[in-house]
Amino acid sequence: MTLSRRQFSALALSSAFIPGSVSAQQSSEDKALQDALDAQVFGTTSEYKAGLQLIENRGNPDMAAGLIRALRFTEGRRREVAEVLQRITGQSRGTRWFDWMLWQERNPQIVPHPAQIAFTRRVLLQIDPNFSDFLKTEYLARDKMRIRLEEIAWGGVRKDGIPSLDNPQLISASEASYLRGSDLVFGVSINGDVRAYPLRIMGWHEMFNEVIGGVPVALAYCTLCGSGILFETQLAGRSKPLVFGSSGFLYRSNKLMFDRQSHSLWNQFTGKPVVGPLVNSGIELKQRPVVITTWDRWKTSHPGSKVLSLDTGHRRNYGSGVVYANYFGSPDLMFPALVDQSEHRQKDYVFTIRQFGAARAWPLDAFAKKRLINDGINSTNLVLIGTAESRSVRAYERGNHTFELSSGGLKAADGSEWIITEDALVGPDGTRLPRVAGHIAYWFAWDNYLSGAASVYKG
Repeated sequence: MTLSRRQFSALALSSAFIPGSVSAQQSSEDKALQDALDAQVFGTTSEYKAGLQLIENRGNPDMAAGLIRALRFTEGRRREVAEVLQRITGQSRGTRWFDWMLWQERNPQIVPHPAQIAFTRRVLLQIDPNFSDFLKTEYLARDKMRIRLEEIAWGGVRKDGIPSLDNPQLISASEASYLRGSDLVFGVSINGDVRAYPLRIMGWHEMFNEVIGGVPVALAYCTLCGSGILFETQLAGRSKPLVFGSSGFLYRSNKLMFDRQSHSLWNQFTGKPVVGPLVNSGIELKQRPVVITTWDRWKTSHPGSKVLSLDTGHRRNYGSGVVYANYFGSPDLMFPALVDQSEHRQKDYVFTIRQFGAARAWPLDAFAKKRLINDGINSTNLVLIGTAESRSVRAYERGNHTFELSSGGLKAADGSEWIITEDALVGPDGTRLPRVAGHIAYWFAWDNYLSGAASVYKG
């Protein structure tokens, strides 16, 4: 169930105003500021006006984070809240929550008042009490998190409101009559176990937990940032693999997934825990190769492939071009995230690799000019083979070879012919050059998370 802003406001304002809980160590000023924030969403007219006056008189921008969150969930109060935001920050951003969130991202030097923690919990738990699994107070202090609490945004659904597919039913390629040849699929091959997961289904679920070729994996698909990343979920020292779901929260328009064992929140783009008990674990999920391609191309190359059945256990419209059609067809973002668009538009696709001690992105339109690119990352030579219109890119190590496409696969500069497989490039003498894990994403997600530590192919 999704609560609209209006529905949330009606729910919140119908509740009696209850001041936030206050610890014995909390000062009277801190208590007053906590109550002032609570009043913006839960208070009567006189209470919220008195709270705004207190915040304005104090004149400190550390209360901006709480007011920005309140701005999203208030009906009929936005103008007054925005005016106080302007006065305490010296900035004019109008009444749109989206615009104030961008301002907040640009100003990480402004440390929010601790009152925002209890206020954030109360607002979000009003939407779904199960959010308490992720928002335990002991993990929300600024020095305990790897992201900024003030930038965690509700994505419009409750916990598991986008249900994961756990060991879903599969059918043979010949049985998949529901698929069109042009439908895009995530293609996965591990130890000879070959499977296809149509985007028209995965867009409704955004996560699967599977064992493929004997390897426990999860595909985390963030529809908002256009990235489907395949992670290994069996970690050293743990008896069982991690199982992931969708929390209902976003960070800079990227989904925050969670593991069902610890209920830590994870950054889908980096595969690292960012809130909760695993934050200091040093865990970073290992990526496995995955490709987006058309169903026609996948089943031609892999006629024995298994594919997701429409019988998922959920009632959704799995038709072609249905899920997120408006978003995918728009140049705009649905949720706020800063992005440098001086060279690439925010929703241009890139193929990305984070390995070998570095990170690099290849704009997808580069493969419209040439299907094969000899390049490298850090000190590792790579060859990338791509088709722009289907968002298909595969990357392989290339050693000291320079390749070009040939009728049979690839031809090296020394004249040797190589075969392209999902796992490796195979030379005439059996030499294997391994596949390198990477994934497609919108430019804004790559730029937002990795622009300072990454390079971009310019060819």
